[in-house]
Amino acid sequence: MRRDIQLNERAFSSKEVAEEVGIATPTVRKYGQILERNGYEFLKDGDRRIFVKSDIGALIALRDTDKPLDDTAKDLVYQQKERLEGSNETQIAIPDTYENSPHDPNQLNEVLMFLVNELAATREMNVQLTNDMSQLKTKVSRLQQDHHVISSSIGNSAQRTNTKIEQLTEQQNTHYETLLEQEKQKSELLQKEIQNMRDEQKKEWSSQNEFNKRLEEAIQKRSEKWRGLFSIFRK
Repeated sequence: MRRDIQLNERAFSSKEVAEEVGIATPTVRKYGQILERNGYEFLKDGDRRIFVKSDIGALIALRDTDKPLDDTAKDLVYQQKERLEGSNETQIAIPDTYENSPHDPNQLNEVLMFLVNELAATREMNVQLTNDMSQLKTKVSRLQQDHHVISSSIGNSAQRTNTKIEQLTEQQNTHYETLLEQEKQKSELLQKEIQNMRDEQKKEWSSQNEFNKRLEEAIQKRSEKWRGLFSIFRK
């Protein structure tokens, strides 16, 4: 238990300590955690630290040290233990009810100052929580916007890809139909040429047959002439 606190010694809130030391309020909490981790004792009201003048000196030592914070904290803990061993135990009672409230004006002023400091610390924490919530809401809103942008980009990209695929498919179909039509035309022309060749061949055959007939008829007539002449000579 702390025995180095003087009677009616002033208590400081985290905000006041931050202004006194020249550091941010979260840094005050960070230094307090480092000191406690190494064995430093704070006067507390529940889980809330109550700072006095010697505690402010410890925070200033942490702020100005060139050594690792834990090493400096161990030195401060050692100094505090020496200070506690050389001091007389002094009980500090914090009145909780009106029945136990002090009648001494100095003590009453000390209690009021303590309550004012606690109220200021509570307000400070509420402001910090409000700011944290506001920052969190802003981050969530940005994340939602980023998600919307990414989703829109993906959707637009997919739509463009589908459109391109449809265009390529349509072009391929058109090209295929064009090639098919060209092949049909070529096939029709080839069939016409084949039919023309067949017709020409038939004409040639017909002409050759007529020529052969005439030739046979001519040969036959000559043969009949020669036969007549031969019959005359035989007589």
